[in-house]
Amino acid sequence: MIKDLILKTGPHYYHYAPGAIDSITKLLNEKNVYNILLLHGGISWERAEKFFENVLSDKSRNFKLEKYNGECSYKEAERITNIIIENDIDFIIGVGGGKMSDLTLLVSAKSHVPFGLVPTLASNCAPWAALSVMYKEDGLSEGKSEHQTFNSEFLITDPNLIITTPKRLFIAGLADTIVKWYESDMVTSQEDVIVSPMVQLARKASKICRDEILNNYEEAIKDLENGNVSQVFYNLSEVIFGIAGLVGGLGGKYARNTAAHTVHDAMSAYLPQIHNFLHGEKVAYGMMYQLALEEKWYEIDMLNDFYEKLNLPKSLKDFGIEKFTEKEMEDITNLMDSKEKIHLLPFEINQDILKETFIKLENYINK
Repeated sequence: MIKDLILKTGPHYYHYAPGAIDSITKLLNEKNVYNILLLHGGISWERAEKFFENVLSDKSRNFKLEKYNGECSYKEAERITNIIIENDIDFIIGVGGGKMSDLTLLVSAKSHVPFGLVPTLASNCAPWAALSVMYKEDGLSEGKSEHQTFNSEFLITDPNLIITTPKRLFIAGLADTIVKWYESDMVTSQEDVIVSPMVQLARKASKICRDEILNNYEEAIKDLENGNVSQVFYNLSEVIFGIAGLVGGLGGKYARNTAAHTVHDAMSAYLPQIHNFLHGEKVAYGMMYQLALEEKWYEIDMLNDFYEKLNLPKSLKDFGIEKFTEKEMEDITNLMDSKEKIHLLPFEINQDILKETFIKLENYINK
């Protein structure tokens, strides 16, 4: 029996369809809220604004639009929380990408004001998950996440908006999503964990993430490039922000993340030179690292074509790094070893093993 399986399954209401954003008005009526903060990004709002014409034309409500500074940071969360308090806001709508979703969740927790999300692209499962990946004002990772006990009131978006996702971000989303299987496989397959029906569901969801992407990613990318909202594109975009979110939502800490995201957190915290790489790109390298840690070299070989076709980083050299300095290696592996999530893997892990794995992977990829 698992005694520490805590589930935050997902948003209370989910609607992904043409015209779905118009239904926000009905939901706001049901919630009986009138002072709304619409928190948005820059470029994302340029793409999304026309989809909100009907929502914003509702004169029975007061909408305050506020652009965030581009980072989910503690300082920005404090600034937005003050705006919420000063304007007596009773509902928050976050419109944008992953950092926007994370920030909206965090300020909801700080202000005790409910929120809904409208993702503008398919690049991660942030709109689904009840956690915020934290960054500093300069974009460097804090190396930690803030977890909440609740999800959004709604997740609503339109495939005609999602199809405008930049190609690089969509590919990063595919990478961040396929890793759901590889991070959770060894943990959820253990006898004392897989006994849980909820974990079984999470494992099936993670397998959907892997299989749907490997079977359909090339067609989905072509449809994205052509602006074609096909069934294949719809399915993979939904897998990125929906099914991927269900993996951790149903499996709790046992299916959320292990080594791949730990690598992302640690490298992002100590290597400012990789700041220009996207979350999913760094997690893609982390997936290679996890497979090396598990000594699944055959899986690395099997994924080679996927990585090559999508130009995803497989080695430090792909980040422009010859090798870590001694201090970088010490700092990165020390932070990794301090994370509970990497120690969910059912074998011995210590700082020496973590160091050795970086070297083994580099030698294997660049042999």
